[in-house]
Amino acid sequence: MHRGAPASLLDPGTEADPHPLHRTLRGKFPLVHDEPFGAWLISRYADVRAALADPRLVPPSPGPVPAHGACRAVVSQALGDRVPAALRAGVERTAHVLASRLAFRQEADLVAEFCQWLPAAAAVAALGLPYEDTARVHAWCRTGLDHLGGHHPGLAAHLRPHVAARRAHPGDDLLSALCAARPDGRPLSDEAVTGLAATVLGAAGETTARALASFLTNLLDHPRQLDLVRARPELAGAAWAESLRRDPPLQIVARRALEPVGPVPGGATVACLLGAAGRDPARFADPDRYDVFRADPGGLAYGSGPHRCPGAALARLTAESGLRALLTVLPDLRRAPGPRPRAEGLVSRSPRTLPVCPR
Repeated sequence: MHRGAPASLLDPGTEADPHPLHRTLRGKFPLVHDEPFGAWLISRYADVRAALADPRLVPPSPGPVPAHGACRAVVSQALGDRVPAALRAGVERTAHVLASRLAFRQEADLVAEFCQWLPAAAAVAALGLPYEDTARVHAWCRTGLDHLGGHHPGLAAHLRPHVAARRAHPGDDLLSALCAARPDGRPLSDEAVTGLAATVLGAAGETTARALASFLTNLLDHPRQLDLVRARPELAGAAWAESLRRDPPLQIVARRALEPVGPVPGGATVACLLGAAGRDPARFADPDRYDVFRADPGGLAYGSGPHRCPGAALARLTAESGLRALLTVLPDLRRAPGPRPRAEGLVSRSPRTLPVCPR
């Protein structure tokens, strides 16, 4: 990096607390090349939002099958504002079951016992897979399956018979919608269907699990705001959006330049720092504060433009259903006494544990 440039993202201490470096980047180095990290860093909200929507900047690795706009639109439509009633009921039922398992415990870890399981179950329900697949998806998400679909050798083989069954006998689930879609006038290949299904499973699994952990942490750390959401359930969506702004599960989203973009050469990697953009004081008043009444929390956590994650609506449904179940089944839910674990991770970031007293 050139003289006077800030520390690298890879320097000791940055992972433990990236916010001091974020402040330096936003204030003095809004676009800078981080040689050790191997990418150009963008940190201001307006610049990150523009980069995520720029067609010259594409995901460096789109997963097993490129999920182009027309294909992603199929997923977004199926998981849009009018979520199928059966899917909503399935997610709510699972959230209630998971919360009920904690009802008579003196102490529990919400991350391990709730946050890591509910998103996987929601994704399984959305695709119309057997509920018994939840444990399998949970394991896959911990061994390589992510928001880009990742790569897991058993996934395509596992999904293939389900795809064949949906092609023969369509249902009202997302997997059936993918099998029936004709974005280019022709049916999607089995490879494309399984690739998109992998994206949904990965995003709704590991990424949403991290987002849910931060969401519940923010509310438990701000009991007055939790009481507001308890009294006014309609605030749950705003509380979720504010948590995504303040503590996005993906702190860094990578893009590859197809051609030169300003000083960024063609072929270079651009790192969009969502964690820095979400706390940009030029965009948000008192940006470090968690505020469920924030009028416009920005909405970058699940991407922007043509590469917006199609599972964003499912993630919101999962979070709202999970919170509702916890507040209903565990009305006295609170933080457990003792040290409070901090968020961990450089690219993906969230609390790894969340000790609570359910009763």
